[in-house]
Amino acid sequence: MKTVKVGICGLGTVGGGTLNVLQRNATEIARRIGTRIEVVHVAARSVNPQCDTTGITVTDNALEVVANPEVEVVVELIGGDSVAREVVMAAIDQGKHVVTANKALLAVHGNEIFARARDKGVMVGYEAAVAGGIPVIKAIREGLAGNRINWLAGIINGTGNFILTEMREHGRAFTDVLKEAQTLGYAEADPTFDVEGIDAAHKLTILASIAFGIPLQFDKAYTEGITGLTADDVQYAEVLGYRIKHLGVARRTAEGIELRVHPTLIPAERLIANVNGVMNAVMVNGDAVGSTLYYGAGAGMEPTASAVVADLVDIVRTMDCEPAERVAALAFQADALSDEPVLGIERCETAYYLRIQAKDHPGVLAEVASILSERGINIESIMQKDVEEQDGLIPIVLLTHRVQEARMRDAIVALEALESVMAPVVRIRVEQLD
Repeated sequence: MKTVKVGICGLGTVGGGTLNVLQRNATEIARRIGTRIEVVHVAARSVNPQCDTTGITVTDNALEVVANPEVEVVVELIGGDSVAREVVMAAIDQGKHVVTANKALLAVHGNEIFARARDKGVMVGYEAAVAGGIPVIKAIREGLAGNRINWLAGIINGTGNFILTEMREHGRAFTDVLKEAQTLGYAEADPTFDVEGIDAAHKLTILASIAFGIPLQFDKAYTEGITGLTADDVQYAEVLGYRIKHLGVARRTAEGIELRVHPTLIPAERLIANVNGVMNAVMVNGDAVGSTLYYGAGAGMEPTASAVVADLVDIVRTMDCEPAERVAALAFQADALSDEPVLGIERCETAYYLRIQAKDHPGVLAEVASILSERGINIESIMQKDVEEQDGLIPIVLLTHRVQEARMRDAIVALEALESVMAPVVRIRVEQLD
């Protein structure tokens, strides 16, 4: 039986999981593809006690793995976009196939990486870069190839989803839950990428590219974090029949592509609204298939390793094929990518949840309704809570129909200028996902 030799750069959580899965399931994998996959060289800054590297060359220099003439496929699991980019480009330049779980690297440098890979006739697998163990890349790129994708929406950061779940289920404050997430290892010491939506935007950029056939354009993705959310808003949403999720949304419109990550109210009966804890889920809507949902572990040692190994299996199956016979890296042929623009957030259209803190006096609701009406914003429902004892203010909570972001921003400026409005207006976007 033929053997394909592999080098792994990075033996941390995902790298260690990948080595373990390849060793544990070696016979099963060989039965599937008729070829053995053997790890012969590993780069690691320190020994991973959970891995058995007996008989494997171990180095602390990833470029030594790339330079090994035996290695036919390089697995990059270093992270970041400096050393990782050097390793990936060096492997491609030496005619070696690459597997990576590095969403930041691909979102920022993917166009260059895929172009170089085409020139060299090699493949770059990246299933593990989005949603961990969920095979959503393969589902969109291959399983839904007969569809024109209308939109996709995903909970694609487990840290943020854990925080929002705890806030909803236990009424806890954001800062309190974040500290617990850090203690449990769900959040980094610097959680910015997770809680501000940057990590999700990296992943959404990749999903949008393969869904709509556009180049990777991370710099045009709108990101808004969850740090400003309060337990009050989470509970008000619940009363209105919604759940708040930190959602990545990509939608095809007549004007262009919406690409945005932000807190979002979703109807509580939607399956994706009931994805809790650190789990991930992605909804994809196609013209033929309708709406589909992909759910599972979005991170973790072996769930992510599952996706890395799946890429290795795909590469081994097709490495002897002519490049034209392989699945295109971004789902569409390189010369057929679309120049549809990615819309600025001010041109995107959603419904809205607004919470207004106002003085308790007659006419407040009329003033609010007048400002919205003047800008063509229709109110779907309104909820006025009891006067808050400490400051004598009333929270006015309302839902609007869909309207362009620019128009809503103008309305919020006018609302905040009212003498009766005593605090910044809280605005959260609403998606029905139907």
